[in-house]
Amino acid sequence: MMVPSIDIMNGSTVQLVGGREKKIDAGDPRAIAERFGLVGEIAVIDLDAAIGQGSNADLIRDVLPLARCRVGGGIRDLETARMWLDAGAEMIILGTAATPELLSQLPRERVIAALDAHNNDVVVEGWRTTTGRTVESCIDELRPYVDEFLITFVEREGQMVGLPIDRVENLVRHAAPARVTVAGGVRSADEIAQADRVGADVQVGMALYSGAFDLADGFCAPLTSDRPDGLWPTIVEDVSGAVLGLTYSSQESVREAIARQRGVYFSRSRDQLWIKGESSGDTQELLSIATDCDRDALRFTVRQLGGGFCHTGTSTCFGASRGIAALQATLQERAANAPAGSYTRRLLDDGDLLRSKLCEEAAELAEADEREDVVWECADVVYFMMVAATRAGVRWDEIERALDDRARRVTRRPGNAKPVTTERVS
Repeated sequence: MMVPSIDIMNGSTVQLVGGREKKIDAGDPRAIAERFGLVGEIAVIDLDAAIGQGSNADLIRDVLPLARCRVGGGIRDLETARMWLDAGAEMIILGTAATPELLSQLPRERVIAALDAHNNDVVVEGWRTTTGRTVESCIDELRPYVDEFLITFVEREGQMVGLPIDRVENLVRHAAPARVTVAGGVRSADEIAQADRVGADVQVGMALYSGAFDLADGFCAPLTSDRPDGLWPTIVEDVSGAVLGLTYSSQESVREAIARQRGVYFSRSRDQLWIKGESSGDTQELLSIATDCDRDALRFTVRQLGGGFCHTGTSTCFGASRGIAALQATLQERAANAPAGSYTRRLLDDGDLLRSKLCEEAAELAEADEREDVVWECADVVYFMMVAATRAGVRWDEIERALDDRARRVTRRPGNAKPVTTERVS
């Protein structure tokens, strides 16, 4: 698949030729990250930090919540590596600092080793110094410590002269079981498909920024279909992973979905694009598009607005929502329409009452021993917790995101209890 790249220099997104000549200045990386992030992970590279002439760290921290990011450039020590992992980077990219000594102290599944090669000679220090080592020898040394290699063909970088597909295939075989992403020279979306067929991802910069092909072309290139109409079955899910329904996509509908950042599909019955909610008002905010492992089906993750996804008026095509999704929808409706004096209205309006109930139910959960009691008290805590979230305008997916962010942290706090939390609230 394609990994769009955002290379940052002096606070702006740039594209360089040969690592030196600035050819394109694309502006604010935050807006670009929001768009690129729709199709999967993106690579965010701090060029200033990489060459030791500054840092764009604060700007990259702004980018991290906007997309799933691989962060690289200037990561040369354990402290910096852990800092980016704790900050929310999906993976980190290490270049000259990628040594067994450092890598062995990091979680293997979240580390990419970058090997920049000029005619197979690995080069360092901004591609200015040769090491005398081949890409294969470096892979052999580092394979036990990383999940993936990023291999850049320096002599092709920024020049759009094409990927050496035979070379890519050999490197994929040599690096296994580690994955390989390649960069340098990409000029067409078809090359992404070719690389995907031999097991490699492609990091793309210049071709996207110069308009050689667009984001939809690059994303759709590896996709296949066994249908006569060439459409891709598309599962539509909400931000919590609940399936809303099944529809179909074409390359044109994917392009429109990305451009509009909305749920746009292909209607088989009308043989045309279907912009969800255009007539009903039940629109969708597009959050991401993903393909399955066989590259023949898509998943759209959306934030459903209005009444629901199904034409019958239900939230999903399989009936009404349940669990947290149903509770959140109910509380949001009652926050807007609950009459004065109702219990939910009282909780939403009276912070002291809500605070008291949260403490009371949490204490009862802490005291529960029997399994059924724990289930019951957990449900009470979740209800009042969701009232508190609704009162503050917080969505459940934001809470899930916070949990995911914590799971990615590699630096852990002791987690000792504070004295106040052990006191029973009466």
